[in-house]
Amino acid sequence: MYIDIKIIYVARKDDKVMISVIIGTHGIFSEEILKSAEMIFGTQENVGAVTFKPGEGIESLVEKYNTLIKELDSTDGVLFMVDLFGGSPFNAASIIAMQHENMEIVAGVNLPMILEVLGSRDFSSITELLRVAENSGKESIKVLTKNINIDEDEEII
Repeated sequence: MYIDIKIIYVARKDDKVMISVIIGTHGIFSEEILKSAEMIFGTQENVGAVTFKPGEGIESLVEKYNTLIKELDSTDGVLFMVDLFGGSPFNAASIIAMQHENMEIVAGVNLPMILEVLGSRDFSSITELLRVAENSGKESIKVLTKNINIDEDEEII
């Protein structure tokens, strides 16, 4: 008589998920927004920036992404955060992500989105991290509504 035993690994609270984050944008925006995030959160590991400069093509971007992926620990996946849906950084990331199960792309990168992702990636799956990025990006867009009839006793939040 044989008994079929399956071992299921359950992550412990102190286990780290190793998802790398790659910010890809037109120009040096990716490098500068990462610097801004690090001003707030401190130096980050397993994060990189890829720039798309005038005169470069998609092939160059794919090469830059692949080089960075090899340098980072992408054991549990890669999240590409790009500036424009359908732009060259997005298209190059798509070429790579379509070939890998654990790679995702979010477009419309902004600083609050990056901060939420960096703060969540140690305990989130790639799918969860994609949702964190999408939701925080949407929720971070705010408009100041001017109200001339503010009661002086009311607090402004």
